[in-house]
This record gives sequence, C-alpha cells and structure tokens, in this order.
Amino acid sequence: MTSELAHISVLLNECIEGLAIDPDGIYVDATFGRGGHSAKILEQLSANGRLIAFDRDPQAIKAAERFADDKRFTIIHEPFSEMENQLTEMGLAGHINGVLMDLGVSSPQLDDASRGFSFLRDGPLDMRMDTSRGMSAAEWLNTAEEQDIAQVIKEFGEEKFGKRIAHAIVNRRQSAPLSRTAELAELIDEAVPVKDKYKHPATRAFQGIRIYINAELDQLRVGLKCAVAVLGAKGRLAVISFHSLEDRLVKRFIKDQSKGKAVPHNLPVTQAEIDADKVLRPIGKAIKPSDEEIKQNVRSRSSVLRVAEKL
Repeated sequence: MTSELAHISVLLNECIEGLAIDPDGIYVDATFGRGGHSAKILEQLSANGRLIAFDRDPQAIKAAERFADDKRFTIIHEPFSEMENQLTEMGLAGHINGVLMDLGVSSPQLDDASRGFSFLRDGPLDMRMDTSRGMSAAEWLNTAEEQDIAQVIKEFGEEKFGKRIAHAIVNRRQSAPLSRTAELAELIDEAVPVKDKYKHPATRAFQGIRIYINAELDQLRVGLKCAVAVLGAKGRLAVISFHSLEDRLVKRFIKDQSKGKAVPHNLPVTQAEIDADKVLRPIGKAIKPSDEEIKQNVRSRSSVLRVAEKL
C-alpha cells in the first residue's frame, strides 16, 4: 500500500460538520495534503459550489491531479499565508463560506524517507515542505550558531535538553557535516541524558527543527489573519492543530478576535460600540478525536479541532 493510499484524514466528519457547508458555497482547503478533506467537501457541494485548495508541497500539487476534471476545484501551489493575495486576485476575498486548515506535517510526508521528516526512517536531512525553495535542515544545522540551534529546539520543540543537543550537533559537524536523519536521531539519542518512556528522544528536537525550517508558526499567524479577511459574513474557520504551540496560537487568535473593544472601566460607551470590534464567534468547544478514531489512526491522538464563525 502506498503512503498516499494509507493516508487517513483526521477529524474528517467533525471538520465537515464544523464548516456547516452550503452546497452552493465557496470553500478553501488551505492545506490540501493528499486531498482527503477536499474530497469530502466536494461531496457536499452542488454543481454551483467551488473549492480552492492551497499547498506548498509539490507532491501534494501532483496528488491534486485526481481532481483535474472537476471544474469546481482549483489547486494553488502556494502556502496558505498567500491565501488573501491569491483570492483577492481571483475576486473571491470576502466571499468565502469556509476555510479549513489542517496544520503540521502529513502522514505521506512522514512516511516518505526522502523528505527527511522522520527520525524513524533514514533519509536525507531535508524537512522542507516545499522542496522547490528554501534552506534544508541539513544546510541550516551545519551552518547555524550553537545558541540559535539550542533556542529553536527549546522554543519550537519544547525540548529541555536543547543546549545539550545543539552542542552535540556543533561538535559533530566539525568532523563531518550532518546529512542523514538517522545520524541526527542517533546523535540526539546520545545527547539526551533522560529518556521519555513514551517518546523517542528525537521527537521534540525534530519537531522544533521542522517548525523552524518551514516557518510554521509565522505562517500560521499570517494564515489565520488571511482566513478571517477572505471569509464572508457567517463564514466558518476550522483549524486542526497537532501540538500545543499550534493550538495555543489558534486558541488565542480566536479568543482575541471574539473580544469587543477594550475600554477603560466606567467609560460611557454602549455595548454596541464595544461589540463593534468583534470579528469571530467561537463555535462549541475544542473537539478531539474519539477513541475509535485514535484506534484506527494513532497519529490523530494529539489533534484538536477549533471552529469559529465570522460575524
């Protein structure tokens, strides 16, 4: 079975329910991946509906060829941080009924050793989601300052042994540059003095390096603002996160966008004036996968779905 065939979309039905799809509406799949969510959205759309998908992974763009004959579907090879610019050019900004963002690295990316995302599979130390541009993980690790490597691993990987790992990386590259995922994973294993019973020692460091190489949190900050900008009134935003850094950012964004205008206490201001700055309304509570879904797809276990509606 190929990685594409093995790919399982996370919280699929919950996403569709959260988007509250209008069959004649216009929707955005901001992270096409291998098209699981897109396929489900298209099933809900009439002949008048439309789906615009984004992805920065060239392999995802190729996978989208299966929808080439569907006139309702458009795929754009850009990160979702370009969503507003692209949809503005298409004359669709402000008219979108729903935006779905499925964050992080996909199963096909993890399972393909040549992409360099996995510490369990030996391959070139790349980690770029868009292999057509940018610096690879190997290029960065072999040239970056030790304190910068430590900061990335600590901040983005939430790894308390970031300094030890960074020191080991810099010592190792003095004799030979790092080029393989197995080399890095082994080095981290040796550098980490205390092992987590339930996680590979390289889990957090690989996450931190990947997030940095792909500027994932910066992309997310911009992407969330773009999503709000392109949504029409009553349009839905649905975001799936897979680790605490992402989820905190999404949670805080929705909370901030759902607050009214901050005014000093006892200032003679009407409630309508306070509410004027509210942009989003949270829909329900955070949704997590069921035990059954986790049983079928263990990678879904850390996922969290948050949904909001534009006012």
